[in-house]
Amino acid sequence: MGVSYNRLWKLLIDRNMMKKDLEEAAHLTHYQMYKIANDKHITTDVVFAICNALGVKADDIMEYVPDDTE
Repeated sequence: MGVSYNRLWKLLIDRNMMKKDLEEAAHLTHYQMYKIANDKHITTDVVFAICNALGVKADDIMEYVPDDTE
């Protein structure tokens, strides 16, 4: 099971925000941003922090990507 944060990057572009702006707004660590940038799994606390900072729902920033083996 995989996850893609492409929706988040498109949202940031639409809002003329940079990754560092999101990091500050959602109070994220550099390591959490690294995980997001590399489509790694993050905790629901991080997802909720991003959603609260941007005023969006979880499915606005991420999507499920099935594995090729499934």
